[in-house]
Amino acid sequence: MEKVTQLDQSHVDELYAEASYWHVNTGDEVIHAKRMQGRFRRIKWYTATVWLIYFFGPYLRWGDRQAVLFDIPNRKFHIFDITIMPQDVWLLAMILLFFAIMLAAVTSIAGRVFCGYFCFQTIWTDIFTFIEEKLEGPPAKRHKLDKAPWTWDKIKIKAIKHALWLLIGVITGIAFTTWFTDAYQIWAEYFTLQASLIAWTSVLMFTLGTYILAGFMREQTCFWLCPYARIQGVMYDIQTILPTYDINRGEPRGRLVKGNTVEGNGDCISCNQCVAVCPTGIDIRHGQQEGCITCGLCLDACDSVMDKIGKPRGLIRYSSHEELEGKKPQPLYKRPRVIIYFSIMLIAASGLLYGLTNLGTFDLKVIHERQPLFVRLSDGSIQNKYILKILNKTDKDMHISIDVDGPDNLTTQGVKEKTLLPSGKLSSFIVFVRIPKNNLDSDRTPLYFTIHSYESFDDNINYQSMFYAPRI
Repeated sequence: MEKVTQLDQSHVDELYAEASYWHVNTGDEVIHAKRMQGRFRRIKWYTATVWLIYFFGPYLRWGDRQAVLFDIPNRKFHIFDITIMPQDVWLLAMILLFFAIMLAAVTSIAGRVFCGYFCFQTIWTDIFTFIEEKLEGPPAKRHKLDKAPWTWDKIKIKAIKHALWLLIGVITGIAFTTWFTDAYQIWAEYFTLQASLIAWTSVLMFTLGTYILAGFMREQTCFWLCPYARIQGVMYDIQTILPTYDINRGEPRGRLVKGNTVEGNGDCISCNQCVAVCPTGIDIRHGQQEGCITCGLCLDACDSVMDKIGKPRGLIRYSSHEELEGKKPQPLYKRPRVIIYFSIMLIAASGLLYGLTNLGTFDLKVIHERQPLFVRLSDGSIQNKYILKILNKTDKDMHISIDVDGPDNLTTQGVKEKTLLPSGKLSSFIVFVRIPKNNLDSDRTPLYFTIHSYESFDDNINYQSMFYAPRI
């Protein structure tokens, strides 16, 4: 028998009483998870601050405009000094590919750490339950209040809680709309009731979505609505690091008897604190389950109990099944799945980097008139008609000149020495090119169109087309 000096029987009874309110998560009863301080709880709060970018990012300025603005009506994405037009939408595909594969790579290495520390559903639910605990008390009191008859005090507490939840939902919705129009302007439109129907609808949808998903559905969202929870199993292997219960050390379980451990029992004292703190209500001692979001809160709970009963920490710890079997973990560069994931990420990042560094100032398309391919003029020269479509991909008006190079004695009609291109607009120009027949050696001759910018002379763009003539 080992005497426990750091944990008295009254505290043991308190732990058991508190855990007795926990119920297996079948969706028919609200799970009120216990909030416990610890290392992983602090990490969760630190990682949650990433979402401050969502709320405050739109208020950063870049010159005379918003630093990051997804201007859908004008079909422009402004990201600091970069302006992305619809023609460059493939960059969005590269970004989505990069983050999708990064999610898979991280999952294969360390499980659902995104869910546990960065997912908006997890963080908003955490904030909602934080407010709930401050107003209604710890889990035991919340269960008791839920079952209590409606009184004035209960109505007042519930009303304040739901009002704060709705307020957070409204702020979340407004924050979403500020990414798509000027943040300061949209706030003025909301206060003066001049915002568009789309803006009001977006706020309403985000308010209801946040209020329902984070306030009521909570862990059920992770179980039934999130596709990630369903596909996570194919991303795991025996080398994935996950919150794991050490069966060899913990079993057989046995409760403390008058503050003493029972000889022959494992270190697990069946206090159920790992279950009480779990936001999805699972029992990590039953092995890996789809409800585990890898948040590490069960590690905090178990470590605190181990400290109190004088046992070493780590009964529940981040570990792989391979480590629990006593095998040496494989380095990442020897794991084929991880190598494949990071290779795809490197390709996506390379494509994104190339695209961002080669956006250019203009986009030029030259369309040759097909009906007719050419016209023979009275002086014997051959004329072709071209339609030039030039996109100004900047947020400023630009002035350009158009040069056409080809055989000797080439002349043009419709080309101005200095032409205005409005900001972000596609401009069309009709250009006639004439070449004396004697200067043509073939029925198809390369022709080169070059756009020169008056504002940025180093940023020119070329396009090769063909000049058609009768067969020689």
